[in-house]
Amino acid sequence: MTPNNDHAMMEEVVLPEHLLPLGSVLGEGVSPMDLCMVLAKIFRVQYTEVALMRLDKGLLRFIFPEHLRTTGAIPISSKAVAAHTALSKKAEIFNNFARVKHASIFETIKPGAANSEEAPPAPIQKLMSVPIMDRASNVVGVIQISRKALDAKFAQDFSREDLHDLELAAGLLATAPALLAN
Repeated sequence: MTPNNDHAMMEEVVLPEHLLPLGSVLGEGVSPMDLCMVLAKIFRVQYTEVALMRLDKGLLRFIFPEHLRTTGAIPISSKAVAAHTALSKKAEIFNNFARVKHASIFETIKPGAANSEEAPPAPIQKLMSVPIMDRASNVVGVIQISRKALDAKFAQDFSREDLHDLELAAGLLATAPALLAN
């Protein structure tokens, strides 16, 4: 089979209009931050509430946010939500995330760790976690969108439609250079 036949076999994904901005961040030369900024806009969250992780040798490594790239990785054998997402290959919504038993270590790391005068980051109140899978249904990463606030009542719930939209986005991210090149 020649490489050109591959394109004929590819499913054409028709995106709903509100997801069309994703098309602009799936090509070469797009940074993880560019990609996550578009996702943040689509899901009406701050870009710091988007996490993009790539699966590498049994570890989920942060690609975004930038300040978490060097703080460690999440073993997929752990009880972390991202690890569960990778192993189960299932998308999940947690609209009561603050009550879900989870390792909050990554929530406490400040983007600009140099200034210790800053208030600690607000905790995650709501979370969507979706596996990023290649065409062979192998997990290549996890995308998480969160809503942070000091109290759950200040963070809007995610809907089933939001989760569906994130699943569509994850399907496109599997081949995005911003995920693979880092």
